[in-house]
Amino acid sequence: MRIPEHGSPVAAAILATLAMFWFPGHGCTSPSPRPAGKVAESSSTAAFVDEQQCAGCHVAQAAAWRGSHHSLAMQPATPATVLGDFNDRTFSGSGSSARFTRDAHGRFLVRTQGPDGLTADFPVRYAFGVAPLQQYLLALPRGRLQALSIAWDVEAQKWFHLYPREVIGPNDFLHWTQPAQNWNFMCAECHSTDVRKNYNPALDAYATTWSQINVGCQACHGPASRHVQWATHAHGGPPVDAAHAGLAVDLGAADSATQIDACARCHSRRSVIAPTYEYGKRLLDFYRPVLLEEALYRPDGQQQDEVYEYGSFLQSKMARKGLRCSDCHDPHSARLKSAGNALCVTCHNAAGAALRPGIDGSGLQRKLYDSPEHFFHKAGQPGSRCIECHAPARSYMVVDARIDHSFRIPRPDLTLRIGTPNACNGCHAQRSPQWALAAIRRHHPDFATGPHYGDVLAAGRDASAGAVIRLRDLIGSDRYAPIVRASALRLLQRYPGAYSSELAAAVLHDSDALVRTEAVSGFEDFTIDERRRWLSPLLQDPVRAVRIEAARLLAPLAMQPIPGLTGALGELEAGYTANFDRPEARAGLAELRMAEGRREEAGNLYREALRLWPESQETAINLAELLRLQGREREAEALLRRTLQQHAGDPVVLQALAYSLIRQQRRIEASALLERGARNGRDAALSYLYGLALIDGGQPQRGVRVLEAALAHAPGDRNLLLALASQAQDSGAPQQAQRYLQRLAAINPDDPALPPGQ
Repeated sequence: MRIPEHGSPVAAAILATLAMFWFPGHGCTSPSPRPAGKVAESSSTAAFVDEQQCAGCHVAQAAAWRGSHHSLAMQPATPATVLGDFNDRTFSGSGSSARFTRDAHGRFLVRTQGPDGLTADFPVRYAFGVAPLQQYLLALPRGRLQALSIAWDVEAQKWFHLYPREVIGPNDFLHWTQPAQNWNFMCAECHSTDVRKNYNPALDAYATTWSQINVGCQACHGPASRHVQWATHAHGGPPVDAAHAGLAVDLGAADSATQIDACARCHSRRSVIAPTYEYGKRLLDFYRPVLLEEALYRPDGQQQDEVYEYGSFLQSKMARKGLRCSDCHDPHSARLKSAGNALCVTCHNAAGAALRPGIDGSGLQRKLYDSPEHFFHKAGQPGSRCIECHAPARSYMVVDARIDHSFRIPRPDLTLRIGTPNACNGCHAQRSPQWALAAIRRHHPDFATGPHYGDVLAAGRDASAGAVIRLRDLIGSDRYAPIVRASALRLLQRYPGAYSSELAAAVLHDSDALVRTEAVSGFEDFTIDERRRWLSPLLQDPVRAVRIEAARLLAPLAMQPIPGLTGALGELEAGYTANFDRPEARAGLAELRMAEGRREEAGNLYREALRLWPESQETAINLAELLRLQGREREAEALLRRTLQQHAGDPVVLQALAYSLIRQQRRIEASALLERGARNGRDAALSYLYGLALIDGGQPQRGVRVLEAALAHAPGDRNLLLALASQAQDSGAPQQAQRYLQRLAAINPDDPALPPGQ
């Protein structure tokens, strides 16, 4: 299911809370708070209540929460809450400029470019976050609340741009007026309590509401009306029959997954797959977390882009041993339970840890960790803190440093093998990885440098020799965390023939839903009969993410009486429509309609998606493909040319346009187009097409040179290897052809293009 991600780097990432507001003069529905639900004794459905009731009984918890990032994350813009300098200050950078002032009524104003490119004054309605930076929320028509990309550095006391290396104009995806900075979709669910987005597709407008402006008690514990009834009954009030003292979420359950799923709802990068969240249920019934994908994570799983904590923590040994968020963090203040190394040595010490029930302490060594003997730096100096070596921080939003929750041992040997960073050279940047490895071995002679899943994922990403066999071995091993195995499954899909029926039989029924979901995705290139055979049982999987992924791949059979298909397709469609304010969701529903054979509906949805975001290359390419299928190749070409004007040199658009020209027998034009795109040989797909165009055009030697140049940059590219093997065979060089095929066989021995016995 292709759905837009929440919690992406263009969304605000402070542990903060936002709310909507009324911006007068635009005639739009005012985003507003929603009255707390009345506690009805006869109701079996819990409602949200006024949280002042919580503080009456839970005095200590309320005191800890008060003043936390959660409680102060979103506040009305007042002199007491706005930390930035609005005393007629200006900022310029990243193609943007802004002037920060106060008007005669004391309102905070930002004078900057609006969505039309014209400069105007925009009142600040709310302050967003408190540290280490603060953003400001401005209103646009039709109920939109947008986060300004120029923020206030609380520590340095200065204005700065969140994208300092970009030049961002009003039409740019990252501009503050664009959907990427929209609170209603990107931030609201995690930055307020009980948010109802209330998007109206017909008006392209929001009427967003919330129960509480910030992240309050019920954001984690769920609606509390039945808990209030339970508490009242304890003091002589009417009885209530409800588990967990009337609350839907048992955050103290013995199984750590309940709490981790509750936190991961917001502390993860994920997509929404259901219209309404239900407290206490599994994460994958409502969200699909990202895996260890390129550009998001390093091949060894270290954080790279802004991915928050969940995907990192799932990789950790601590997560697999049963630890959960509240073992380290106070859940109400959000602070660490102990400062510095004192937190880590509650478990990692010489005396032995007094472990909470549910934690597996096997393998936990008893030794003195908090000493120079272990960290071999001077106590109290850089290099002596556990997190510096085992959870190095990376800064996001320019100034917000966040530690890597995968909690790993520094591995300079992986730096040497696959180029991933290591904590040692993070501080000692002037030294080499070899130096770092030698330093560790001097102090820890037993330091292990054996295989790591990063070696395997790197091989899968790079199409290195042995990639497929190593990926399959990793997927089948219970030594690795499910998120690692699922990520390996996704990489395996790049290799035709590699996803065997034997492997499918195992992973389709894996105990972990993340693995099962990705196992279903592996059937993308299977025949529809094979899909029906293997995936039909998954339509009734207990987890929604699995069901709807199976439904997506079985959509061409929508009219057949397959048990569970109609219901799962309904769930899939509901997930798309829940995100209909985003062009990606409309394009995703269009793909579903295409699979169902409903092309006219698909075309309308693609056009709606382009209306919402005209810059979308993927949507334009998909619409062009639909036009081609309808026999409207010229219209498809015109659309692709317009898209190429918007994204000059984009290799994916160039490739699609070249195919259109080739289909129209305009090979000379296609060749000229491809020559420009393949000039440096760094884009394998364009170079492949250009090389074939030259060979077909009677210039085989020149074509081979283009293919070879591209192969130097992408030595494992399947299309390049097969094209070169074919050309070598045709030119009377069978031994050279065999060498290319052997290289392919070393990567993927099951490739169906290989001759028998290769």
